[in-house]
Amino acid sequence: MRPNLAMLLLVVGCAAASPAPSPAKDATRQQITILYDAFGKPSQMEKDWGFAALIEYGGKRILFDTGDNPDILAKNAKAKGVDLSNLDFAVLSHRHGDHMGGLDYLLSVNPRVKIYAPKENFGVYGFSLPGSFYRKDEALPPEQRYYDGAPPQILKFGSAWPKASFELIEKTTEIAPGIRLIATVSDKPTTLELRELSLAIDTPDGIVLVVGCSHPGIDKIVEAATAIDPRIHLIAGGLHLVVAKDADIDGIVTALRDKYKVAYIAPGHCTGEPAFAALEKAFARRYLYAGLGTGLAIGPTPGPVDTLRH
Repeated sequence: MRPNLAMLLLVVGCAAASPAPSPAKDATRQQITILYDAFGKPSQMEKDWGFAALIEYGGKRILFDTGDNPDILAKNAKAKGVDLSNLDFAVLSHRHGDHMGGLDYLLSVNPRVKIYAPKENFGVYGFSLPGSFYRKDEALPPEQRYYDGAPPQILKFGSAWPKASFELIEKTTEIAPGIRLIATVSDKPTTLELRELSLAIDTPDGIVLVVGCSHPGIDKIVEAATAIDPRIHLIAGGLHLVVAKDADIDGIVTALRDKYKVAYIAPGHCTGEPAFAALEKAFARRYLYAGLGTGLAIGPTPGPVDTLRH
């Protein structure tokens, strides 16, 4: 065999044996893709109660929440052609199972991914306190004192996912250029003191706000977002009006449209069927369908991106 031909065959053989490179991130793609929800058009994806969305913006790929079930998240990501091993970071909006239940799947394919989560006392994501946080009585014998009277300087409390890389957030924080997490606390009787994170993207057209469940109140979250930019361009996600009375729904819809001048709305998850109808009536062409599998372009005129695999 001639030397040049032998060398060519060797190169081709090595190339064929080499593993295929992982898909590169598309820095130009700017969209929100709904990976988990209980409503949507017929597809290979499975509907279930919960929420997860992939956000691609500014060259970043962010998983916002993980839905309720790891197997369903895996199925939906595969059906959509989404590679969750290739993320910049993930966000868990709050500690309810229908938003963090799929985390085991994410960690199985991306064990070192950074995960932003709300900081809560003795929360499931882990917590720490100074050893001086409790009152002490030095007159007690050592066997009746915590840590024999000599506690560690820092007390670290366990996480439900001890090997995960959590970064806990307690106030509004910029986590990437133009991308912030808004931290709010619920004062509602059924979710008192629950902390929730929402994702705010500062775009040239105004804030694109992605919310998980809006337990503190969507109006409260939007008010916090206006401190970044008073122009609210798009809201996507759960507005937690699923059990609200008509009068309460009407009040929120009016506030979003008239007080906060929200340009576009793409409600999902726990917004509720009556609220879907009320928002669609109020926003008309500025109401965007956001069922399971929907891709929403982020730009001057947000709208559907047909990337669903049938």
